[in-house]
Amino acid sequence: MSKRLAFLGVSHIHAGGFSDLAFSRGFTCAGVFDWDATRAATIASKLDAPVRELDELLADDSVDAYVIVSQTVRHQDLIPLVAPLGRPIFADKPLGTSRKAAEALAKLLQKHNAVFHTGYFQRGSAEVQTIHHWVKSGRFGQITRARMSNCHSGALGGWFDTDYKWMTEREQAGCGAYGDLGSHGVDLLMWMFGDVEQVVASVAPGTDRYPGCDEVGEGILKFKSGVIATLAASWDDVASPYRLQIAGTEGHAILGDELRWAGKDGRWETVTDLEPAAPAGFAAFLDHLEGNNVPLISPAEAAARTAVVQAIYESVDKSKWVKL
Repeated sequence: MSKRLAFLGVSHIHAGGFSDLAFSRGFTCAGVFDWDATRAATIASKLDAPVRELDELLADDSVDAYVIVSQTVRHQDLIPLVAPLGRPIFADKPLGTSRKAAEALAKLLQKHNAVFHTGYFQRGSAEVQTIHHWVKSGRFGQITRARMSNCHSGALGGWFDTDYKWMTEREQAGCGAYGDLGSHGVDLLMWMFGDVEQVVASVAPGTDRYPGCDEVGEGILKFKSGVIATLAASWDDVASPYRLQIAGTEGHAILGDELRWAGKDGRWETVTDLEPAAPAGFAAFLDHLEGNNVPLISPAEAAARTAVVQAIYESVDKSKWVKL
């Protein structure tokens, strides 16, 4: 029997893709709730499911898992309602609009031993899995430099002009472009290098299509492990030629359209012998519901990423380094 999902809040730009993926994999939907009835009906039609009230879905014992793709600020309303129910929860990133909110939600989820996952999907590719393996196995030697870039053309294409305008409003989203896309970079860098010690960053309005919202940003993260990394994120890029660059005393890797490696001789080669791809993001949550043993991101991990993003914005606001 297929697992039954309940979608609680579907305002996020990923809601349509998540619903398509769930439907294509044979999951059924017990219902869709959103504060905007038109939005709820759009996603419900994709899932061949009814629009239902929140209280109905919370009380429905046939629901196997809850999927939250609402405005980030709504996590503070929804997660406390579903955490005690004992069913797996997916809430798209970030966990909260502030460090305080995210840490409170993480503690609540931990208190109820809730199975939880969030949308950091970039860990899963074979190339990223390979770089992670190289970092952990010491192939780079002493890592001397890391650069992460996560950029797309969302502002140039007007992706957030109408239905997703809330994602440009810091009080609802907790961030602008730098936090939205940079959060994925923070996740990858912390996954590889551990906890962050302090940060400094600068953001800019870019095209200023969304007044009051940052569309571009650049920052420096100093890790407790000693690694120093830079992080770029933007909604204003027509191309994103590389995503990740790591340099060390024994080798250097660059990930763009392909993964390239140079050892101590400095000669570049394209890497084709890659580690297997791994489940990540919403697909990994569906894998878990199907009974597969897949890595999930814990509430504590999700809160730690939010804490770093919020420290970055504090650094911007105060024009100084911020310690975590």
